[in-house]
Amino acid sequence: MDWGALSRTSASGWTILIRLLVGLVVFFQEGIQKLIFPEILGAGRFARIGIPYPEFTGPFVGVVELVCGALIIVGLLTRLAAIPLIVIMLVALISTKLPILLGHDVGIFHLSADIKRLGFWSALHEARADLTMLLGSLYLLIEGGGRWSL
Repeated sequence: MDWGALSRTSASGWTILIRLLVGLVVFFQEGIQKLIFPEILGAGRFARIGIPYPEFTGPFVGVVELVCGALIIVGLLTRLAAIPLIVIMLVALISTKLPILLGHDVGIFHLSADIKRLGFWSALHEARADLTMLLGSLYLLIEGGGRWSL
């Protein structure tokens, strides 16, 4: 594998704005919150959704979000850091938004009791931040950290 290709980027320095959006505004602070508020945002939430082994997966996802978010903020190994975040966002969409779209539980994933509306438009409304983070992470995977990165 050409490790140099992973670190090379021809993206504009202004890619830092996408890095700050993805790394700082969402993943870094969400990772911290999953660890300090486990019942609301970490293992407890994962258990309510139906994610297996929530006592492990909640803190694990929190640490991954925290570490990968920090790497993206500074622009170090940006492409590699984006990969686990893409996986996290795909799981988030499938586990929390697909049940809203379909209006019922999907396999092991449970429809959240606090959802007021069901269907296509409600799922899009609820998924807007998840889709933004997925697309931002995909951009960073493709383009890298930009000129203003480590």
